[in-house]
Amino acid sequence: MEQTKKDIRALSKEELRSFFESIGDKPFRGNQVYQWLWSKGAHTFDQMTNLSKETRDHLQAHFVINHIKVDSIQRSKDGTIKNGVKLHDGLVVESVLIPTGTRTTACVSSQVGCSLDCKFCATARLKRMRNLNPDEIYDQVVAIDKESRLYHNRPLSNIVFMGMGEPLMNYKNVLAAIEKITSPEGLGMSPKRIVVSTSGVPKMIKKMADDNVKFNLAVSLHSAIQETREKIMPFATSFTLTDLKESLEYWYEKTAKQITYEYVVWSGINDQKQDVAALITFCSYVPCKVNIIEYNPIDDGMFQQADNKALDLYITMLEKARIPITVRRSRGKDIDAACGQLANKQ
Repeated sequence: MEQTKKDIRALSKEELRSFFESIGDKPFRGNQVYQWLWSKGAHTFDQMTNLSKETRDHLQAHFVINHIKVDSIQRSKDGTIKNGVKLHDGLVVESVLIPTGTRTTACVSSQVGCSLDCKFCATARLKRMRNLNPDEIYDQVVAIDKESRLYHNRPLSNIVFMGMGEPLMNYKNVLAAIEKITSPEGLGMSPKRIVVSTSGVPKMIKKMADDNVKFNLAVSLHSAIQETREKIMPFATSFTLTDLKESLEYWYEKTAKQITYEYVVWSGINDQKQDVAALITFCSYVPCKVNIIEYNPIDDGMFQQADNKALDLYITMLEKARIPITVRRSRGKDIDAACGQLANKQ
């Protein structure tokens, strides 16, 4: 019987009001339930204490709340926390709390596994089992916000969609989750504090621009030379740099928001002068900044972190070209919680 019940969080507030009307109750009960589900994060109908027992039993008979369960928590020596998140169907994803001196950031997953095939990423080795629903994405953020308050004595300040999966391959659900996260009736977070990171799906970048989204865009670039990018990210044969460039120009024209390029430098792959020169050219198309990310090995011989000399070459040449650059040291490596390491090893 359980399986035939609908997840109540799939209903809009209007649909909840209609449900109560259809059973001869007052429509405002729908508002109360909606508040319990989203603002107050109720996991069960029994927690909805301002509803009568009869009303709660009625909800129980018709609906389920497919809430996530934080199944395992690993804490890094640098303060990073990795959650193993069990979904209602038994599948597991991972999400991460990254603390710094001034902020706490939630790195959330959007798919179980991944639709793409980046060779340097552990998640890409898991086949995509399914997309996450909006409430499953939302729940990860709520769980990390609680941990931020508990362990760091402050609310969550930022969210990055850089966990498991390609967010733009689960576009509708990611946008619905962000809508709830930013709504005053949800978590009320500013969209300016949210970054959606994509490996580069041109058609969907254009759709985001058309949909006039308010959050920020990051692109996992790693090479501005087509042949090199295809070697490390084979899907790039379908999503070429030319198409990506055109979609990013479209994005900027529509949103006037600069882009962040996420970029890992590997030894023998993209550590030469021509690699930096190609990146500088690519950066000239739209206003942007570059995040050089430390590589986190996933037991592969092919990918090795480039030496400091190569990193210095990038920094020197990009600064000379007046392109904003930051070098981001990885957090949570000791618990496999760093960029590219999320693979459900537990």
